[in-house]
Amino acid sequence: MDVQRKKSNVALLSVVSNTVLVILKLAVGVLIGSVAVLSEAIHSGLDLVAALIAFFAIKQAGKPADAEHPYGHGKIENLSGVAEAVLIFVAAAWIVVEAVRKLLHPEPIETLGLGVAVMGVSALANTYVSQRLFKVGYETESIALQADAWHLRTDVYTSLGVLVGLVLIALGEWLVPGQHFHWIDPVAAIVVALLIVRAAWRLTLQSLRDLIDRSMPEAEQERIRRVLASFQPEVQGFHRLRTRVAGATRFIDFHMLVEPKMPVDAAHALADRVTAEIRNSIPGAHVIVHIEPCEGNCDSKCVSGCLRDAKAREALRRKG
Repeated sequence: MDVQRKKSNVALLSVVSNTVLVILKLAVGVLIGSVAVLSEAIHSGLDLVAALIAFFAIKQAGKPADAEHPYGHGKIENLSGVAEAVLIFVAAAWIVVEAVRKLLHPEPIETLGLGVAVMGVSALANTYVSQRLFKVGYETESIALQADAWHLRTDVYTSLGVLVGLVLIALGEWLVPGQHFHWIDPVAAIVVALLIVRAAWRLTLQSLRDLIDRSMPEAEQERIRRVLASFQPEVQGFHRLRTRVAGATRFIDFHMLVEPKMPVDAAHALADRVTAEIRNSIPGAHVIVHIEPCEGNCDSKCVSGCLRDAKAREALRRKG
């Protein structure tokens, strides 16, 4: 419950922060007539929608498994990541259309200092919130929080880009009186859109990979192998190790080889100990162990997981 509360709190922080930034950017963008600032307002608006999606996804993903969803609700976070990516693509398209229109029909930008100020505030606020989201997202392996963090980190870069564009317009008009550099504003908006598309593509790949039952990272699989090795000679080997990821949840199953004459209750107790140790190494993992007798005549699939003595393993490899 502490982990779930931490995830919910930081997701709520993102919602509040984005709400304030949307209002500020819209007001300043309309006031000074900057399409780049308005594009940032739309970007923050989609960040707000993304934050709301992430908040909802975290609430749903935290629900325990039930009869309809026996493997839990973890993949809801991945679905939210895909939805957020789609929103980013939509935002990028809108920004490009508005920027091209502004290039074809340029309009003067007034009160540049106000635009610079709001972009600076946006960059600082999103830097802080994205750092919080990344920290909790990685700690809890929450794809929804990580997706939201990438949204805001992109907003930091784009806000800085718009800020630089506005500063260049002001400097250009100061250094070359009578010349107008308003074209810099829509060009900066197009650069913003390109950065947004790049972030959306990365987020799409990150969200989809777990929806197709990606295996656990190799480092985590190696932890499972070390746990099994620590139980030899009771555990004489293992094979058919399969893992998959659903949000922050890990599913693990494998066949464990034991002495053929080991009593059923002893084999069951051993499986319970092994399962507990794996869960201790990988918190929250769901583990299924299939017990098999080790007859000493392993085929090729067993050799890689053989935990018998070195001479026996070498003989099995030669035989295989």
